Amino acid sequence: MSPAPSAPAATADAAPMSVEEALGHALRLHRAGHLEPAEKIYRAILGLCPDEAEALHLLGMLRHARGDSAEAIVLIRRALARVPDAPGAWNNLGNVLLESGSVEEAIAAYRRCLEFVPDFAEAHNNLGTIHRSRSEWSLAEDAYQRALQLAQARAEAGEPAELLADVHNNLAGLMLARGRLRAAVDHACRAITVSPGQVGARKLLGLAYYTLGEFDKAAEVYRSWLADEPDNPIARHHLAACTGEAVPARAADDYVERTFDAFASSFDEKLQRLHYRAPMQVAQALEDACGAPAARLDILDAGCGTGLCGPLVRAHARRLEGVDLSAQMLQRAECRRVYDQLNKAELGAFLAARPAAWDVVLSADTLCYFGELGPVLAAAHGALRRGGRLFFTVEAVRDEDAGPPFVLQPNGRYAHTRDHVVEALVAAGFEAALPSAQVLRTEGGEPVAGWLVAACKP
Repeated sequence: MSPAPSAPAATADAAPMSVEEALGHALRLHRAGHLEPAEKIYRAILGLCPDEAEALHLLGMLRHARGDSAEAIVLIRRALARVPDAPGAWNNLGNVLLESGSVEEAIAAYRRCLEFVPDFAEAHNNLGTIHRSRSEWSLAEDAYQRALQLAQARAEAGEPAELLADVHNNLAGLMLARGRLRAAVDHACRAITVSPGQVGARKLLGLAYYTLGEFDKAAEVYRSWLADEPDNPIARHHLAACTGEAVPARAADDYVERTFDAFASSFDEKLQRLHYRAPMQVAQALEDACGAPAARLDILDAGCGTGLCGPLVRAHARRLEGVDLSAQMLQRAECRRVYDQLNKAELGAFLAARPAAWDVVLSADTLCYFGELGPVLAAAHGALRRGGRLFFTVEAVRDEDAGPPFVLQPNGRYAHTRDHVVEALVAAGFEAALPSAQVLRTEGGEPVAGWLVAACKP
């Protein structure tokens, strides 16, 4: 009988490990966030044992975490071809497919998981999220309630309660979307009780109280959060949105970075569910102003996120750069392979440091994290060449009569009046057509009104 193959040692001086030992070591590194060394070990194992199913599965999850969901899907499918009755791998495949926008394939993967283990709570939870995204409220609630029952039983048996908190958080979001605000408050409170660090539940609880008109209770949620975490930028930002006190001129860097790093992996899929239109609107405005694509423009995608605008404008670009504060979002943008360069930086400072660098600056739903638009528009003016063009979207204030020029909304984004947008453009030196009213996306089933701006540097 041949001996089992040995994997490379973790260090040059250590004895070779068995495949099982190497896999365990790689998994510990993976869970600790040391992705590069973990990946090297997974690939070394697969070099020896190309069909090692768990190495394929775990490498797939790691590649997804590093932004390469296409390779992740291939790897996890290879693992499942070897071991088709692995419910955890089916559930993880569903997660990757869902975050990649392949919703029907994700549903099939979750259902395959449940064929093997009908009580797999995570799959019920994930199906609930898909039903919620489709406004299939009863199906979503049924799936979440089943997940809640299973997660509760696991917690009572002494298992970690993170899933229980997550299901309560999801139910809070579902109740909020359905207008069942007291139920939303109840589930958010339960999520926080189970897991006091539940950021999403604390945000939802504050938002539910705000929507109920109980502003003092909403403020107390954020004040209590800040008492626990005095430097938490999310609590600080939403307290300002809730009270109207100490409203910053723009969202703080750490708020933007933490918010977008947290949901970079699901960003595209979530926006798809919200019928997100801003990238297409900005790209169409570019084509209307500059004509058919001719690969002759130097373009900056300002606040590029995961790169949704990139493929839409690449054909116009001689050179296409992106800038964003979120490293996790930039990882996703890099996987699109349409940008010549991606930069991690605060937008205003980045623009100010690059005079006359671009023919076009475009920005889809990034300036909604700026309240006072004057400084960032002045920086964009300086960064454009003569005759250069600026295209962007912002959310619109619902009632402009005798109100402030911009407001910080409970969702954490700023909304602007048309007058403020125009005045800031003129003050920065732009020639601007009047902003056109658009629907940027839906939220809670309701359209989100915004302004689409096309401006020119004389």
